[in-house]
Amino acid sequence: MSNPGLLYVTMEPRRHDDEFLNQFHEWYQNEHGPTRLRLPHIFPNGFRYRATDSLKPEFLAIYDVTEMRHLETPIYTQLRENRTKREGETIGQVDVDRRFFDLLGEQARDGFTRIEDLNDQEAEGQVLVAVEVEVKGGEQGEKEITRWYLDEHIPMLSKIPGWLRSRVYRTPSLIEGGDKVRIVTLHEYEKANGLGGEEHKASMDTKWRTEVFDKWIAAKHRRTYELFYVFGPGPRELETLSKLPESKGAKWEDGKIETVPGKNTAAVNAYVHAKDGLTIRYRLEGNVSPKAPTVAFSNSLLTDYHMWDELVAILKAARPDLRILRYDTRGRHEIPSPPVPATLDMLADDLKTLLEGLRIERLHALVGVSMGGATTLKFALKYPELVDRIVACDFNVASSDANTAAWKDRIVVAEKNIRDLAGVTVERWFHPHTMTEKPEIAKWMTDMVAGNNVEGFKYSCQALWGYNMRDEMKGCKVNTLLVVGDGDGKGALVKAMEGFKANVGEKGAELKIVPNAGHLPMSEAAADFWEAVKEFL
Repeated sequence: MSNPGLLYVTMEPRRHDDEFLNQFHEWYQNEHGPTRLRLPHIFPNGFRYRATDSLKPEFLAIYDVTEMRHLETPIYTQLRENRTKREGETIGQVDVDRRFFDLLGEQARDGFTRIEDLNDQEAEGQVLVAVEVEVKGGEQGEKEITRWYLDEHIPMLSKIPGWLRSRVYRTPSLIEGGDKVRIVTLHEYEKANGLGGEEHKASMDTKWRTEVFDKWIAAKHRRTYELFYVFGPGPRELETLSKLPESKGAKWEDGKIETVPGKNTAAVNAYVHAKDGLTIRYRLEGNVSPKAPTVAFSNSLLTDYHMWDELVAILKAARPDLRILRYDTRGRHEIPSPPVPATLDMLADDLKTLLEGLRIERLHALVGVSMGGATTLKFALKYPELVDRIVACDFNVASSDANTAAWKDRIVVAEKNIRDLAGVTVERWFHPHTMTEKPEIAKWMTDMVAGNNVEGFKYSCQALWGYNMRDEMKGCKVNTLLVVGDGDGKGALVKAMEGFKANVGEKGAELKIVPNAGHLPMSEAAADFWEAVKEFL
C-alpha cells in the first residue's frame, strides 16, 4: 500500500466571455469531475474553489487520493489519454497546472466533518488557504519544516476562530520524482472566521518560525480560495447547461450520458453506480437551480423512466419551481454479476445511493407506481429523513403466494419471447378505455415493456415475492397520498388500497381514484392523475 495524497489542479480559462465560461463550468461539473468520482477507490471526493485574492489562476480543483500509486494505473491514465471531443475542445482553451501531493500529516478540530459529508449550503463558501514553501537544505530541511508545521504552527492556527483542518503535503509526489521539493499546507476555515485576527498574528510571530524561515525556506507563496462546488459521481449541473446553445449538447460514446442544453430544455441523462456496482440510469431536469425542491419518480416493473413523460411535461408547466428526477429501476437494463434477486430494501437503497450521488439532501416528494409504489413506501419507512411526502400508486402492501406464482409464470413467457409478455401485460395493466380510445399509448407502453432486459426482469420481479409491510407501515412518519386507477385489476386494487389506507401511519392516508385508468394512471391519463395529486404536491 502506498501513501495517500492529493490531486491539485489549477485552471485559468484563456477566454472570459460568458459563453465560454458557461461551457467550461458545465463541462467540468457534468463531465470531468463526476468521471473521477465514479472511481471511489481512487477519488473519494472532489471540490472546486474560486480565488479570493485577485490572483491567477482563478480556479482550483482538489481531489483526495486514497493511494498515490493509483495515479500510475491505466484506469486513471486512460481518463486523460481518452478524452471526449468536447473535453479536448474545452481544455484546449484553458491553462492547466496538474500536480500530485503526498500527505505528510494532518490535524483537525474536534468534531470535524469532511466537506463531502456536509450539504451544499453548509459546504459552499468555506475558505481554503494554500501555502507553498520551497525547501532548502534537502531532506533535513523537509523534516524540519514539517516538524514545525505539525508541532507548533498548526496547533497555533487551531486557536483561530473558524479553523477546521490543516494538512501538510510534499510535492513533487514520490511517484513523479523531481529534485525541487516544496511543502504545501492546506488550511480550511469556516465562512466566518478569525483570519487576520490576534490568534492568526500570533501564529506568524514565534522564534521557531523565524528560525525555520531563515534556515530552511527559500521562498513562500500563499493563495486564498472559497469553495463553490462539491462533486458527486452523478452529473447534476443544470444552471450553466441552461445557458448554452443547443449545439453545445454532448453524448458520450457509451450512450449512458447525455447533456441537453437550452433555457427550457436543460437536462442531464447519466448514471451512478449502486452499492453492488450496478448502473442506475437517471434523468434530471426542470428547475435549474441546485437549491430547487426535487420531485423523484419510481417506475413500475418492466418500464423505464419515459413512462412519466406526459406527466413530467404537465409538471414542468404547472410547477416550474420544481427540479425533476427520474431513474430506471435495477433490472431494466442489466443485473449484477453474479445475479442477485432484488428486494424492496435493495430498491430503496438504490434510490438513496442515487440521491447521495447527486448530493440531494432531501426530496420534496417521491412518486412511485406498482413496484415503484411499494419502493416508495419502503423508502419512506426506511429513510423518512430523506423525503417530505410520498405518493404511492397502484400497489399492495404485501404480496401473496398467488402473486409469486404468477410472476414465475411470467418469467417463463419472457424467456420464450418478451414481446408476448409485453402484449398480455399491457392489456392487463391498461383500462379498456385506454386500449380502445388511446391505442397509440398502448403501443408505446408495449414497446417499452418489450425493451426490458429479460434476465433483468427475472431477478428484479423477485422484489415482489414474499414481502409484507402491513405492520411496518403503521410507523410511517412521512405524509402519504395513495392513488389508484379505477380499473386496476378490474377494481380489485381499489378495494385492496381502501382496505389498508387507514393503517398508513398514525392518521392513515387519503386515497384518490383516477377515472378511466388502470395500473398506470400517470401514463394512461396524465391530466387526470395530475388533478389527483397536484394539491398534495
